[in-house]
Amino acid sequence: MSRLPFFPVSSHSFHSSHSSRRLVAARPRRAWLVACLLAAATLTTSPAFAAFPDKPIRVVIGFPAGGPLDQHARLLTERLQAVLGQPVIIDYKSGAGGTVGAQDVMKAPPDGYTLMLANTGVMVINPALYTRLPYNTLRDFTPIARTAMQPLALLVNPKLPVTTLKEFVDYARARPGQINYGSAGNGGISHLVPEMFKNATGLFMVHIPYRGSAPAFTDLMGGQVQFMGESIPQAAAYHKQGKVRALAVTSKARNPALPDVPTVMESGIKNFEVVGFYGFLAPAGLPADVTAKLSDAFKQVMTSAEVRNRMITQGADPAFMGSDEFGKFLAAEMPRWAQAVKASGAKLD
Repeated sequence: MSRLPFFPVSSHSFHSSHSSRRLVAARPRRAWLVACLLAAATLTTSPAFAAFPDKPIRVVIGFPAGGPLDQHARLLTERLQAVLGQPVIIDYKSGAGGTVGAQDVMKAPPDGYTLMLANTGVMVINPALYTRLPYNTLRDFTPIARTAMQPLALLVNPKLPVTTLKEFVDYARARPGQINYGSAGNGGISHLVPEMFKNATGLFMVHIPYRGSAPAFTDLMGGQVQFMGESIPQAAAYHKQGKVRALAVTSKARNPALPDVPTVMESGIKNFEVVGFYGFLAPAGLPADVTAKLSDAFKQVMTSAEVRNRMITQGADPAFMGSDEFGKFLAAEMPRWAQAVKASGAKLD
């Protein structure tokens, strides 16, 4: 603390006028001290300077409970609570392919207490699929962390006389328009990946959209549709039960849940790697320090061997990306999936 300047005077100068000058000179110093104390008190008590987080965090999922995103959220939030020292609450806001949940997060305060767990459909397919989407992926959200990649398995009805992807391609090519493929609905990843496969192979197959993957699986097992692309967990379970036959996986490497099933590229179709992703985002405008703390918390969670092993059993590949890298990933994925949507002809209002 700086001191007021000292002016030496003789003893006979201590009269009333000099005392008055000393008093006047002391007042600014006293006022400055009081101001400093008040400022310090404000900094320590203001919510803006409170340590983050100091209350529960809400994670919004734009789909009903019980699905793959819900499983992923529950797996990670168990550890996330321990890392951040606050409860993490999962809030389901389902509707319109995840759009309802995305809107809820977009409108929330950018304070780090509202996050969204989203997938490929919500963040990069919906912008190309919906003609009037109420959010912009790159403008309205702050990327926090990508946590997983999720490949699909290409499946056939087990009564089809094929055991490899090459045999299926030959079989379908000899029967143009006679092979039906099912999906969980127009414009979803289970629709677009088979469309990408059709374009890569020149096959002519007929798309049969369903309201969800469960009825599509039912008809695949019953033979009403002959082909399907679906996420690994359900595909692996039905494949092991002999109810469907997995011919290939769409990732670059084989999937631990289906170790004996080759990749599409191994099966002779070059450069065919198509995987979905899971990631956490917050409203746009999140402060950089809060973004960094949340991103680092997810990084810590992802170092757990138990979390990674359980993630693999759920059919997702651990694939952490921090905030900046995840943002660049989203920007690169959007035109790729937009092209797939355009090629499929799918559009939703």
